[in-house]
Amino acid sequence: MLKKISVSQLRIGMFLHKLDVSWIHHPFWRNAFLISDQSEIDNLIHSGVSEVIIDTSKGVDVAPAAKVKTTHTPSTTPSRAPCKVDIAEELEQAARICANANREVKHMFQEARLSRAVDSNQAMSLVNEISSSVSRNPGALISLARLKSYDDYTYMHSVAVCGLMIALAIQMDMDEEEIRLCGLAGLLHDIGKMEIPMDIINKPGKLTDAEFAIVRDHPEAGHTLLSASANIHPIVLDVCLHHHEKINGTGYPYQLAGDKISTYARMGTICDVYDAVTSDRIYRKGWHPADALRRMAEWTDDHIDTQIFQAFVKSLGIYPIGSLVRLESGRIGVVVDNNPAFLLKPKVKVFFSTKSGTHIMPEIINLAQPGSKEHIVAIENPEDWNFPSLNQLWTGGALPS
Repeated sequence: MLKKISVSQLRIGMFLHKLDVSWIHHPFWRNAFLISDQSEIDNLIHSGVSEVIIDTSKGVDVAPAAKVKTTHTPSTTPSRAPCKVDIAEELEQAARICANANREVKHMFQEARLSRAVDSNQAMSLVNEISSSVSRNPGALISLARLKSYDDYTYMHSVAVCGLMIALAIQMDMDEEEIRLCGLAGLLHDIGKMEIPMDIINKPGKLTDAEFAIVRDHPEAGHTLLSASANIHPIVLDVCLHHHEKINGTGYPYQLAGDKISTYARMGTICDVYDAVTSDRIYRKGWHPADALRRMAEWTDDHIDTQIFQAFVKSLGIYPIGSLVRLESGRIGVVVDNNPAFLLKPKVKVFFSTKSGTHIMPEIINLAQPGSKEHIVAIENPEDWNFPSLNQLWTGGALPS
């Protein structure tokens, strides 16, 4: 039973069904979840929300009841709350996963180039490994996968989209099976590019009309290849075939519009575009992560789905890891981790002072820390500052090899 209550009535053990608040101020990682800690209630109160909707069939009601211990919270659904770790702890492991995934995907795609069927079990094993890292700290693997080399772009793009799809599916509160299938769809969405000559894929300049027509065939080529493989789920086939469709009907291959494009394909479009525009290519530099989100927001209800994009931003943070920002004090820093409960207040490693024009001793500032007087006033373009070691600042040297 759904019931609207005041936030003052919230208590541990209640199942939060919906928050009637603008998405950008939504203080939690997921849209609906079981309240298991007092800090979750405190964060909600501090966010300014006055009323919420609870589901009494999945948690406790407002009626007087014995105090619910956090170690024995009742739930009608199995918990998949991940064991969150600090990004510094996850980066090295994520780098190893990225390196292994690059080799695995390269082999898988090369087999596809030889018209050999995709081993769905092998692919899902890789998805599970990526999912484990994303569950521990989504920013680590997703951000590392963005730092791909030109030669490995197609393979690491697939790894990155897999991670982005998993994080987005978690944010959208999908069940475990859907999350895994979304990850697999992300991993295999571009497998049709194996039907495209490598000189076109790696061409440093603008494609001719004829070359672009060949590239536009890759969703159908991928769908045909996957359809010939055993145990490929319809969700995976759907994302492969439709991840280049647009809400306004100007995409390809079938110019689908609106509701004719599935939720999963809409998710695939957003994840595919974000990684593509933020990655360096041989013919252009990638967009700054935070700037990419700002630009993509202008495409909502035209090219991409508004609600899914809002969930996507929440899964990454308004200032994704690796973003260069300027604080009110004039210091410049790079975002090293996010605070899911406070999207506008990530953790920033400051290293440069605009007032003195000099590098300063690096320091990590948690903008969500109580009493912190700092806040972000601008997104900075790394190209304007020529900071050659920017990636090392947030990765700590844990770069995929």
